Amino acid sequence: MTMPSIAQKSIYETNKLVKRLRRQVGEAIADYDMIVDGDKVMVCLSGGKDSYTMLDMLLSLRSHAPIHFDIIAINLDQKHPGFPEEILPNYLKSLDVPFHIIEQDTYSIVKRVIPEGKTMCGLCSRMRRGILYKTANRLGVTKIALGHHREDILETFFLNMFHGGRLKAMPPKLKSDNGEHIVIRPLAYCKEKDIVAYAEIKQFPIIPCDLCGSQENLQRQVTKQMLLEWDKKHPGRLDTMFSALKKVSASHLLDSELYDFKGLSIDVTDSGEGDIAFDPDPTLNQSPSSNVIKIDHQNV
Repeated sequence: MTMPSIAQKSIYETNKLVKRLRRQVGEAIADYDMIVDGDKVMVCLSGGKDSYTMLDMLLSLRSHAPIHFDIIAINLDQKHPGFPEEILPNYLKSLDVPFHIIEQDTYSIVKRVIPEGKTMCGLCSRMRRGILYKTANRLGVTKIALGHHREDILETFFLNMFHGGRLKAMPPKLKSDNGEHIVIRPLAYCKEKDIVAYAEIKQFPIIPCDLCGSQENLQRQVTKQMLLEWDKKHPGRLDTMFSALKKVSASHLLDSELYDFKGLSIDVTDSGEGDIAFDPDPTLNQSPSSNVIKIDHQNV
């Protein structure tokens, strides 16, 4: 019996990666009812690895899911100097995906308003959101899909805790401020390193950007480095932390608006979670949820 060749091992690992990403996207969509039959999903494509991967996953899901939904890709051309305008249209045409390119010079506004060295994220993000919401109204879409992944969610959690004084992360599904739009994050369960590997395999035409999270010395970059070090020194820690975000015990925190501490009374018939905060969780060894959109990987 001969040992598997390097090429065979590479194919095997690639297939595992693809199946893992598709499974995790399917699980996230099913767990939060992100996409339902008849939806029109606006996929926000920046030209980065995350949004390319999200589009690829949703296209695969649409081909094999038991529901029908439409996809339209959107790119916001912020008039970034040196931005290669032809890359995304050519790529989307090659996939036969309907798309719209929105041209708005937000780059010069951010550069003019924000002092050199200061964080650009707040203003840039607000302007992008406003433009995307207007576009969603015009196109009549029912869902707006963003490419944030697991590490983005964990980073946001720690940023809010360290600098905002709140236990608040980045939700997989949310309603916009004006209540008119539903925003979804299909990559919520996906690891960044898996997305990086997938993007390399697919050879996506990546477009770099020096706005937002790419700025050096940004607190998000500091937090990202912290998580990378934890993942390296303590394998599995990020998995545990992410799992914790899905299992919140309000009775064991201190938010009196979230839990009625004042209303607690002696009641032997209903002890709630009581004082078992550090007992083993019997659900940790349960099999994954069966509430998953099934994908036939053999025919993908």
